[in-house]
Amino acid sequence: MQAFYIVVVSLLLTLNSKVEASGSVFFIDGSNNQYLRPRSEQALPMSLSQVSAAVSALLGFAPPASLSADGSSKLNKILKPNPFERPHAAFVLEIAGVDDALVETLPSHSFLGNAVRGSISSDSYKADIELPESEVDVVSVNEPLTDATDKDMKEFASWLGGSYVAGSAEPFTGFLSIPLASAANVEFHLGKEAERKFALNLLELYKNIRRAVNLHEDLSHGIEGPAELTVGRFGGIDALAQEYGQVMAKKGMDVLLATLSKLFNMLETSHKGQVVGVIVLDDRVNQESANLLSVESSSRSYAARSMAEVEGVPSAAIIAQVILVRLTLAWLTGIILLIATILGVYFLMYMPLTKDTLLYSNVKLD
Repeated sequence: MQAFYIVVVSLLLTLNSKVEASGSVFFIDGSNNQYLRPRSEQALPMSLSQVSAAVSALLGFAPPASLSADGSSKLNKILKPNPFERPHAAFVLEIAGVDDALVETLPSHSFLGNAVRGSISSDSYKADIELPESEVDVVSVNEPLTDATDKDMKEFASWLGGSYVAGSAEPFTGFLSIPLASAANVEFHLGKEAERKFALNLLELYKNIRRAVNLHEDLSHGIEGPAELTVGRFGGIDALAQEYGQVMAKKGMDVLLATLSKLFNMLETSHKGQVVGVIVLDDRVNQESANLLSVESSSRSYAARSMAEVEGVPSAAIIAQVILVRLTLAWLTGIILLIATILGVYFLMYMPLTKDTLLYSNVKLD
């Protein structure tokens, strides 16, 4: 009987340990290194709620009132102290099924090599990024590809410096070859389900980031645009690990990091350096759609728009028309004021002194 109780207690402790979320988070500063403090050799222990609070602060909003003093102290160790120097734009990506072993040997020049690192230890698998009303645009990088073709895959492979040879039978059954910094090529046969899923996840990420850049360019015509949050989850690494093991997962991770490096450079260029990346490694398996960080379900009342809602953004032609009307009104007003000023000065200079309509003086001049 005593042995039975020991087994039950051990099982309960095991289940309780599985409730705790674990993983790593990386904060990547822009090229000017103006928003984050210098990286430390030791990873900073953080909870998911503290990570979400850091994202809110990067967007220029106050952290939630529920954030503890310890959480505020950890945010102070990551973010620079001036609250007026925030990028107001963040790229947040969770990578499912990835543990620290896949990134431990990364060189210092890699995408995550110089990032500020934190270790996630949390009693919950979910935290909400709290956003105020009408001041943020949310773009999901998980918008499905409804009209993608082999031509899109070729475009993506060429952009990354690789190649794609389409299959003869059906779309997305060819061979994708991607070069790495180590001068080695990684090849994926899209006829195999796991490799096709990984490649399509990469293409989805690429296409949606391109759309996010286009959205930012449309919004940047305003005097003061809203904060921008680009967020999503990548499940392709988990698919490779489940099918082939950690060796293939490591190759997939190298390809993903090379892709993320170029995509983040694209975001930096469009935002003129005013963007910070947040990469979260979730070591859970078979949890591709279970986001750790999410915008609250009421985000639509915050005027947070997904990619499908971009239609409400004014086109370049409409913006040009508005600018033309404003310039025309400004010039007409200026010309009218200039003519009125010249006429006033003319009549004042040539007004008879004996008929002073301003002073009504009774003094007679000789």
